[in-house]
Amino acid sequence: MAQPLAEIATAKLTTVEKLQKLIQAPSVTPDDAGTITWLSAQLCQHGFEILLQEEVKGVTNFIAKRYFSPGPSLAFAGHVDVVPANSKGWQVAPFSGDIVDGCIIGRGAADMKGGIAAMLSAAEHLCAQSNVQGTFYWLLTSDEEGEAEYGSKRIAQFLKEHHIVLDACLVGEPTSDKVVGDTIKNGRRGALSGRVQINGKAGHVAYPENTINAAHIAGEIVSALTRLVWWKDEPGSKTHLQVTGITVPNIVDNLVPSECEVTFNIRYSHGYKSDMVQALVESLLEEWKHHLKFVWERPCEPYYTGTKEHNCFLSLTERAIYLVTGRYPSLSTSGGTSDGRFFASPQTQVIECGVRNHSIHQVNEHVSIADLTQIEEIYKAVLKDFFIDRESFLKNLDAFT
Repeated sequence: MAQPLAEIATAKLTTVEKLQKLIQAPSVTPDDAGTITWLSAQLCQHGFEILLQEEVKGVTNFIAKRYFSPGPSLAFAGHVDVVPANSKGWQVAPFSGDIVDGCIIGRGAADMKGGIAAMLSAAEHLCAQSNVQGTFYWLLTSDEEGEAEYGSKRIAQFLKEHHIVLDACLVGEPTSDKVVGDTIKNGRRGALSGRVQINGKAGHVAYPENTINAAHIAGEIVSALTRLVWWKDEPGSKTHLQVTGITVPNIVDNLVPSECEVTFNIRYSHGYKSDMVQALVESLLEEWKHHLKFVWERPCEPYYTGTKEHNCFLSLTERAIYLVTGRYPSLSTSGGTSDGRFFASPQTQVIECGVRNHSIHQVNEHVSIADLTQIEEIYKAVLKDFFIDRESFLKNLDAFT
């Protein structure tokens, strides 16, 4: 039987042991299963103060702060919640954290408890150093895998209300592809789901001149949507629209349908905002407007972090990865949405960097011990450059780039 997290709050654990303990807490959204209380205790041992630990609608949110001295501020952001898992098809119990062939197996191993365990060890290492300058925050929630209405969105609101402005934010999502550090996210595309409800006029199929076929209009709409030109796309961040459903509530074959619904999802470049996307689609379908009703759902705004002339967190992260792996990472904005969107702003540079994502949400989700060790070293290098060697990094930035 797994040892309760509360009983090991003061234990000295390796990074592997930390990850195992986190996996053994079945924190399926929105339940944090005690993980945040345990992480809070761990961080408090290293001088962090707790600014927020709350439960809202079953979601647990957490903000911790370690002030070292005047200087820049960086936050590590992440989520302790995981998607559900049952034992079917698993080599080991999905919430065991058992080690098989050098891999730690369990729900959340990669997404993203591995990142949290590695960052905790990196934070402990930083706190033991001297000459640390700046302020280090931890931002955690148990509402990332769900609707994200009461998690990081609420944390960002708290930061704003208390006038806390971050210079940088490192999100520990699993971003790597083939090897650790080969890919990082310097942004995410926006996401928006749409429904077009079409109203026509029913009638007998033998007399189509007396009808308005909603299904035929739907076909024209689908064709128009797939030809839409996204002229504000940015390099490396392309917009894609995918039709996800065409529904005709018709039960007989001799009736022209008066109703049809077309559903679609748009993953759009950071050159757009959700209101711009909505306006563009509605304008495109203007000629059918008298037959249409639009319903827009689940807007997730994009964010993008480019290079900056001064205090460039993207370049700092690239350099840290190079120092650890000997390789430069590829930059990507692909994939789903992430909580990074809640923290990104003109003042806050957000980068996502974590372990490989090839097994996330799958049976036998896992992370190798070697990968866990390497991402910990990358996190250590990021923290060292940001909080300790920042001045030397800035001096050498031109040579690096």
